[in-house]
Amino acid sequence: MHKIDLRKIDLNLLLLFDVLMQQGSVSKTAEQLGRTQSAVSHALGRLRDQLGDPLLVKVGGRMQPSPYAMELVQEVRPILRSIERVLSPREAFEPSTSTRCFRLAVPDLAMTMFPSLIRRIQLEAPGVVLQWETPKSSTLLDVSEGLVDLALLPDAIKQPEGVATEVIGEFQWACFMRSGHPALAKWTKKAWSAWPHIAVGTGDQVRSPVTLAAQQAALKRNIGLTVPTFGAVAALLAESNMIATLPTVVLADVIQRFGLEVRETPFKIEEMKHVITWSARLTNDPAALWIRACFIGAFKEQLRRAEQLSLDRTT
Repeated sequence: MHKIDLRKIDLNLLLLFDVLMQQGSVSKTAEQLGRTQSAVSHALGRLRDQLGDPLLVKVGGRMQPSPYAMELVQEVRPILRSIERVLSPREAFEPSTSTRCFRLAVPDLAMTMFPSLIRRIQLEAPGVVLQWETPKSSTLLDVSEGLVDLALLPDAIKQPEGVATEVIGEFQWACFMRSGHPALAKWTKKAWSAWPHIAVGTGDQVRSPVTLAAQQAALKRNIGLTVPTFGAVAALLAESNMIATLPTVVLADVIQRFGLEVRETPFKIEEMKHVITWSARLTNDPAALWIRACFIGAFKEQLRRAEQLSLDRTT
């Protein structure tokens, strides 16, 4: 048997061959496929020429398969079903009935957006579970492999292959302190540098924009306390004379609760661009699209509130 040139094989001929093997009749095959008998006969002839085998021979009024045809159909059918499955429209993701667990790797600087996110999830998908975890060194690898559905990270972090990104916003900076703090009487660069600060340890993947900006302004940040999470800052500010220079989104919803004041930074700090990341192979996955839309909506809503808060409190 001669060697087959796959470039010349027409997939439609294999589909027709499969139906012929099931029906054992040119006329029935033509009826099922909506084609003429002559078209089916012609297609069978082309396939015989390409494969170098008679495939089906008319015996006693019915088409009988050759041994090669019997072997071929056993190999071809699973392939055809696999192609059909792959090319079929993706099943729609139905949030209202889903019980899926989505893993989100998000630093706690974005914790103020979670109430809004949870409200939307409970409204649209009461059975869905969110697993919130802190980003770590292996997060981007987990994202690329689809083990983490979505991560929020600084844009400055290098993204590996297999990861897709979208800019979600730029963080504006402000200074926070307790109401009645002595520095409020004369808020200057000197006051910023004189009073002790609370800093949040977030790892060494991205250098602190506050540190860089202070150096450029010939200032030194007097760090009196380093904490592991942003969630610890508000309560500590309320009970001390420390200052914190943070993105406004971090404390947007808690300044009134803890009796805090917010002031513009006395020197320029570049806005910190953040991106959401996800596995590139899941870019068009319905469930992945849905959770990204929920997250982006909640986060951008919180960014708008934070920006308005900063404007209201610094004028």
